[in-house]
Amino acid sequence: MLRRTFGHADFRGLQSGVIGELLAGRSAMAVLPTGGGKSLCYQIPALIRPGLGLVVSPLIALMADQVAGLQQAGVAAERLDSNTLPDERQAIWRRIEEGRLDLLYLSPEGLMQPSMLDRLSRLNLALVAVDEAHCVSQWGHDFRPEYRMLGRIAEVFPAVPRLAVTATADARTRDDIRAELRLEGAAEFVDSFARPELALSAERKRGKGHDRVVELVLERPGRAGVVYAGSRDSTEKLAEKLIAEGVPALAYHAGLDKGVRARRLEEFLEADAAVMVATIAFGMGVDKPDVRFVIHADPPAAIEAYWQEIGRAGRDGQPAEGITLYGSADMAWASKRIEAREAPDEVRQVQSRKLRQFYAMLEGLTCRAAAVRRYFGEEGVARCGVCDICTSPPKGVDASEAAQKALSAAHRLGGRFGRGRLIDHLLGKTKDVTPQEAQMSTFGIGREFSPATWRDLLDTLVFEGLLREDPNDGRPLIGLGEVEGVKAVYRGERKVSLRQQVEASDPGTRSGAPRKRREGKALTVPLENQALFEALRSWRKEQAQAQHVPPYVIFHDATLAEIAAARPSSLPALAKAGGVGQGKLDRYGEAVLKVVRDN
Repeated sequence: MLRRTFGHADFRGLQSGVIGELLAGRSAMAVLPTGGGKSLCYQIPALIRPGLGLVVSPLIALMADQVAGLQQAGVAAERLDSNTLPDERQAIWRRIEEGRLDLLYLSPEGLMQPSMLDRLSRLNLALVAVDEAHCVSQWGHDFRPEYRMLGRIAEVFPAVPRLAVTATADARTRDDIRAELRLEGAAEFVDSFARPELALSAERKRGKGHDRVVELVLERPGRAGVVYAGSRDSTEKLAEKLIAEGVPALAYHAGLDKGVRARRLEEFLEADAAVMVATIAFGMGVDKPDVRFVIHADPPAAIEAYWQEIGRAGRDGQPAEGITLYGSADMAWASKRIEAREAPDEVRQVQSRKLRQFYAMLEGLTCRAAAVRRYFGEEGVARCGVCDICTSPPKGVDASEAAQKALSAAHRLGGRFGRGRLIDHLLGKTKDVTPQEAQMSTFGIGREFSPATWRDLLDTLVFEGLLREDPNDGRPLIGLGEVEGVKAVYRGERKVSLRQQVEASDPGTRSGAPRKRREGKALTVPLENQALFEALRSWRKEQAQAQHVPPYVIFHDATLAEIAAARPSSLPALAKAGGVGQGKLDRYGEAVLKVVRDN
């Protein structure tokens, strides 16, 4: 079926295991990465098993895209939604009742209508698949209340195998999906989140960041890309700026006429080098394989959303980039949105923590791809070797001693408390502290740092796998992570660094946080070094275009700024600049020295 209908020679990743469960009539949950072929996991069993396959999907555009693709492959597939005309609806039901339809796509609201459930309950069903299943969970990044109704599927179709499938779900979200969809006894398939073809990078914004977005797009001529912006107005203005620079750009957001959106989507999918500037209204289920870059002009609010959106690049397995621009204002704006949501306090707290974790990853010194994979629960993760952190490691503040204190405190508290309680312990501010805890050697051992610094450090330790969070039914507990890694930190064999300067605790404030937060400084180049700096950037751009690689892979702006300031006249002098290793010295040294001499 795989070869004949879909033209693939073999299954990828965990596809065959998921398909095997459904063919055996058993339910399952599958978390497979974007581009990992999730759809085949239910499409193939629906074609092989007798009866009609039901697929629950959150968006009409997503359903339309999948049905069109299946019909192109010769599969009898249809969708029923609010756009389906009465005559079309009758014709589809005739095909269903005659057994001539293999797959039917429905929205959750459409499926859970009493009349729809009654009609479907009289049919022989091959399976029920819940696509984008993270929408079920209140802990997920894209929770949709209507998805919570889908738990009734188990009652209405008790003998029908069910599949929950998504690309992004951490441990807590997976637990919630299982509980809501009543899949407690079902097999769980969680594939690696590795995307070796993706080179990730992030940089702090300067101003609104729109000029930098235009610059980044212009550095990637002739390539298809997606730029995500936080508002409808931003998409329009960014698209206008790109068009003015000769880029074939398109704006896409929910405020546009439905026909306009459809035409722009079609134009983007068919073009070789179009750039779609969009809000998050665009992207879910869009399967354009040759997207070479995704740029976040405004960042999302969680790693799940980030990974799903970045994952739209490089679906053909060829090298691609994910670039994120961010600033403290973005995080403040996202925090306000979370606080304004009508949701239980516990849910807002979790969303706030996810936001902090995401920004800790952006600001951190850990390999970006490895940090994301650990976030989703992978162990034994190696550095990717291609992200900006791996190719040009930034300088950080040594926080190894503070990390030892935090790890020791987590060990002594026995993994029985959450982050806030652990920080209170380190600061010696635990309310109603017991005599036993007050006598621990770690109680109050961290009074020299602010709560914010401890939060940043705990996020870093979680990302590096040194601490681990247990979901604990919505009240996460924090404890020690990888044993050998923790031992290496204790012994001083492994360093822990923070990119930002640590903040001292301020006893004059109620929280212990300093009255004024220091902001990370953007890269500034003195006027006398500007000409050489720009000449070095022009040389780097030529090199990058000739090699078809992003410029930062050659040298970061910080490295070029340091070279421009030092004006080295020899290879040993050039080697002193940060980010110039022996390999780059051998490859680019003489060329860089020539640029310095000529400018």
